[in-house]
Amino acid sequence: MTHSMDDILRASAAWVWFPRGSEQEKTGLQLVRYPARFGGGVRGSQVESTADAATVLEHAIDRTRAWGETELRFWTNASDSPDLEGELQRRGAEHFDTVAVFAVAIADVRIDVPEGTSTEIVRTLEQVREVDAVNVPVWEQSPLDEEGLRVELDEVTAALLTGGGLRVLGRLDGDAVSTGGCTIVDGFTRLWGAATLEQARGRGAYRAVLAERLRASAELGATTALVKGRVSTSAPILARAGFRHYDDERGYRLAV
Repeated sequence: MTHSMDDILRASAAWVWFPRGSEQEKTGLQLVRYPARFGGGVRGSQVESTADAATVLEHAIDRTRAWGETELRFWTNASDSPDLEGELQRRGAEHFDTVAVFAVAIADVRIDVPEGTSTEIVRTLEQVREVDAVNVPVWEQSPLDEEGLRVELDEVTAALLTGGGLRVLGRLDGDAVSTGGCTIVDGFTRLWGAATLEQARGRGAYRAVLAERLRASAELGATTALVKGRVSTSAPILARAGFRHYDDERGYRLAV
């Protein structure tokens, strides 16, 4: 399947993450209450309302407070209606990050993977433990306990069995230093959760994990890769690998 630019932008707009243990509401916009392990707070996106921007944002603020949270983070998207960016700025929201929406036909990607790197698809509890050891410092999140590790393994295993996605672990000289996941939706592979330990960056581990996710995604039937890369980190690597830049999404943080 060949995806058009409109297909790609629609797929990007439809992409939202519901962490395990989260709560969500979609009334005019998508709101997700994150569990404490991921820092808590509420994430907003996907605005589709006939109300004006001030009314939509006020609803999001009220819902955030009703959940007992004190921070609302909102990610812009070109398909939002109405656009909340100006209203967020008017209320003093902090622009904390920008991600670039990239996509490419998997068959067109060429990635140079350096010697000394290796990758593996996560299938065991020990691999999940190694993934968590990478994610905790990179994402500044709390480590999983033994029960959490087992639940994570069950989710990874279920996705593999259904062909819905997978997670990859990357190594440098045998040490686990990088990871990333992907989810297969409508011929797209959504690439998410890429993380590399700070001391291992710049040595090819991210590229190796990216290449393995693309290879495995193609085997699962995906034809187009979609990723939201941080402008300050992965975006330049994605561009060199052949990914095309389609749009930017900006993150705003508002104390409520």
